[in-house]
Amino acid sequence: MATPGAESAVYGCIVCDYLVVIVCYTEQSGQLLVGLCYSEQLCVVGYVQGVTQLRDVVYVVSRMSSAIRRYNATTHRRLADIVVMGLSHPWDIAACELTSRLYVADYLCVWRVSSDGVDIQRWLTWLPSDRFEPCTLSVTSSRLLVTSHRGDRQLRQFDAASGDELRRVRLPDYMEPYHAVESPTATFIVDYIITQLAHCQVSEVSTEGQVLRQFSDSLGVPQHIVVERQGNIFVADSRKRHILLLDAQLALRRVIIDARQLNGRRPRRLCYTEQSGQLLVGFEKGGVAVFDVLRR
Repeated sequence: MATPGAESAVYGCIVCDYLVVIVCYTEQSGQLLVGLCYSEQLCVVGYVQGVTQLRDVVYVVSRMSSAIRRYNATTHRRLADIVVMGLSHPWDIAACELTSRLYVADYLCVWRVSSDGVDIQRWLTWLPSDRFEPCTLSVTSSRLLVTSHRGDRQLRQFDAASGDELRRVRLPDYMEPYHAVESPTATFIVDYIITQLAHCQVSEVSTEGQVLRQFSDSLGVPQHIVVERQGNIFVADSRKRHILLLDAQLALRRVIIDARQLNGRRPRRLCYTEQSGQLLVGFEKGGVAVFDVLRR
């Protein structure tokens, strides 16, 4: 994958049954670089609030920007932006293969956007009195899960096609959630802070809001999670600047991507694509790195 004649060093490390190959790219040159590459001009300039992939296109939203940036997932070259008039505070972005739509969390609403930007809707809305402020999103099959970091400690799940609400999951009062994802067993994996203790955990929660198991060892601030089809969980820990790999029982397998591999940057958002085995990592102060996660 390296450009002929370019200075690059291929790097890999065996982690349990995974091989992680680091791939970074620059916006200025459009060249794909393989190895531990660091650049002040990565693919995104600005505080990354969300990153997702729909088929062969990567989509990124940044703080206080109405633009959804698009990149070819194979060549990593920048494509035309989608400008969402009225989008003011994007918090996260998710994609649904079945509806071919993007979903963007904004202040008191969720936008639904076609992959080409032709169809844009301010789709789900709330009032301040509802005490539900959408913050992070995840999609499983055709179900959109919306997490509110403020107000009510609830997860709300919607049909990604119709917008009908499917369920509400009331979380324990001590949880202030950052993100949640539906697991392959129809439970929910939630990362959160216990505000009274200033302590973070990752828990598996039933549809009734009962905590089934939890993980807290060596956690800093778990900002975002993704769950692959076998139930393994990637956790972006922004304080410790690494990515953890947990198994389906929430047992720690390994630090799969360490601070050195992230060039000391704080990971904020994740997106994992099963078909390609690529893990996209969005950083607090700008940039998206692509990691090929291959099973051994």
